[in-house]
Amino acid sequence: MIKPQALLFDLDGTLVDSRGDIAAACNAALAAHGRPTLPLGSILPMVGDGARMLIMRALAAVEVPGEPLLEEVVATFRDYYLAHPCVLTTMLPGAREILDEARLDGLSCALVTNKPRDVTLALLQALGLESTFAAVWGGGDGPLKPAPNGVLSALTRLGVAAADAWMIGDGPQDIDAGRAAGCFTVGIPGIAERERLFASAPDIIYESLDELRAELAQLTRA
Repeated sequence: MIKPQALLFDLDGTLVDSRGDIAAACNAALAAHGRPTLPLGSILPMVGDGARMLIMRALAAVEVPGEPLLEEVVATFRDYYLAHPCVLTTMLPGAREILDEARLDGLSCALVTNKPRDVTLALLQALGLESTFAAVWGGGDGPLKPAPNGVLSALTRLGVAAADAWMIGDGPQDIDAGRAAGCFTVGIPGIAERERLFASAPDIIYESLDELRAELAQLTRA
């Protein structure tokens, strides 16, 4: 295990519990186009690969195929979510503490998420995190995770080599993107299905951000 110079975080399920707002936006979009809504438990496994894939999966679940409708529902989802980015969303236990301690320990932090960039920035502002990250990569900036583009872009912005950075996330998309970029990968179970996270074989798995924070404290303050 290396002592990191930078921490790259996923957002949904890693730093924040955004399940309620994502589901609300998804169901608002379905309802606006005359489609039945879905229970939270059905929506959660659809999350993690960006807004378009979420809506594609939701429409498939209500048996409504068709590309033209897909784009319309995606647009409605994004508009609704941008207007309601932080109604139910909260920071996960240990999230604010790990970000604060990283700053105090001189560790650069970046955010690499598949959430639409405009919604991401609105959410960060609502949570008081708008100045926390030296780099933010969101949906619309380029290929989504598991492509490594966002990780590599963030590393360039931070001026840190991949071998000196940790990519931290709750889903296989995060682990695969970090690994492809050359980072040390850290898994923390969150929104994504636990089995899929474990199957992606992160370099290490912690059960909580507090466990990760304790490990970082030992490494950075030794």
